[in-house]
Amino acid sequence: MRLFKTVAGLRAYLASRRNTQSIGLVPTMGALHEGHISLIRRAMTEMDLVVVSIFVNPLQFAPQEDLDKYPRQLAQDCQYCEELGVKAVFAPTPEEMGIDEMTTRVIPPPSMLSQLCGPLRPGHFQGVATIVTKLLNIVSPQVAYFGEKDAQQLAIIRQLVTDLKLPILIKSCPIIREPSGLAYSSRNQYLSAQERDQALVLYHSLQQAKQAFQQGERQGPILIDLVQQKLAFTPFLKVQYVSLVHPETLNSLETVEEVGLLAIAAYVGSTRLIDNVMLKVRQPIIAIDGPAGAGKSTVTRRVAQALNLTYLDTGAMYRAIAWLLLQSGIALEDESAIAELVAQARLEFHNPPQIIINGEDVTQAIRTPEVTALVSQISAQGAVRNQLLKYQQEMGKRGGIVAEGRDIGTHVFPDAEVKIFLTASVQERARRRLLDFQAQGQAEINLAQLEQEIEQRDYRDSHRLIAPLRQAIDAIELNTDGLTIQEVTDKIIALCQAKLPELRAVN
Repeated sequence: MRLFKTVAGLRAYLASRRNTQSIGLVPTMGALHEGHISLIRRAMTEMDLVVVSIFVNPLQFAPQEDLDKYPRQLAQDCQYCEELGVKAVFAPTPEEMGIDEMTTRVIPPPSMLSQLCGPLRPGHFQGVATIVTKLLNIVSPQVAYFGEKDAQQLAIIRQLVTDLKLPILIKSCPIIREPSGLAYSSRNQYLSAQERDQALVLYHSLQQAKQAFQQGERQGPILIDLVQQKLAFTPFLKVQYVSLVHPETLNSLETVEEVGLLAIAAYVGSTRLIDNVMLKVRQPIIAIDGPAGAGKSTVTRRVAQALNLTYLDTGAMYRAIAWLLLQSGIALEDESAIAELVAQARLEFHNPPQIIINGEDVTQAIRTPEVTALVSQISAQGAVRNQLLKYQQEMGKRGGIVAEGRDIGTHVFPDAEVKIFLTASVQERARRRLLDFQAQGQAEINLAQLEQEIEQRDYRDSHRLIAPLRQAIDAIELNTDGLTIQEVTDKIIALCQAKLPELRAVN
């Protein structure tokens, strides 16, 4: 592991690796705990090279806040990072980050500062936005990882990346809690044993409201009142707010129609803590990933049908773009022309699966060997992935889908309730693909050729810089060698029903 304290050193280190390795960033203020470690582990699973920044940002502390006593333990933090396999830690000084009275500030939208912690911590989120923008510029990662406990910060950073057109994916990771339920925080070390017990009411009150939500309560005032009633019984607790907002816009909600963020800020003794819970009105999402030829498409279609869910064939969407590229005559190397082509394409997806692009039904045309040979290369291009990612995530807002691909669980639907990673040997996948082609009357394809093509595609898919093929850290691996399609389908249905008992198979 390398420790860098200068921008020049870190940039020089990354410059020699940027063209061959995917780069992830985990920004922290140090004093690493299990919450941070979960972010790092997630990044390590998905990216080739992970940079952890450790910087206690003076810009986000008001004069009366705890900047001077905020825990600093760089040596211990570096040891944690090295044990986790982190390649680079960036720990600059305020001077190195250019923090002075003349520093250009990044100001989030006023509407996003008018809720939750914004009015209580004037200047805080301007300070966060300024430093995060600097870090994103310095590291230029493909992906940056943030925790969902700091939900307002997460929403503002996502808006910042969107508004400034930064080519970076912001990924959120779930709140990690102590066995008691208390959300991990660097400030927890300030709490006495008695205060720790008192702090648990934050979690318990949110869970009480979540239970009411799961039983059908959707009215914001009622959900907020349930939290406040629980908090009222705890002495020495000073509640700053209990609010229900939209997690993306941070606008207040009277009713939860799709998703709501129920959030608390309170002082326990002299320590300020925040916590939240996400309330989602959507059916489950099942993500099925795996390498080419693992049988994902057929299995996913059957699982969706058996569970009465929508089959979202994301692979077919990429095939449609590959088909369009073949029709256009644009060279695969002309990425700018491809970006223009994709940005202007009109893609429609209907259930049962039907793909229409620019008004033409290409459901069958996208299954040819020519399209198949092109899919992996076209899907590695950032402009293509970004365009289809937006489309797929919009379709997933209400859930009730089973989706398959190579990055569904890691990139498209990282919050999917069930994640399956299907795999099989190269020989088995080639055999299956040969049978498919023979059924289409294409007898000129041979097994050895298919094995070679699958090996090459596996390498490209797992080594591409953008959204490489990786098993999600919380995915269940299922090897399908020797299993029939129906056996694989039955196993996945059983896994889904074990995790989501509300799912019932359709006879």
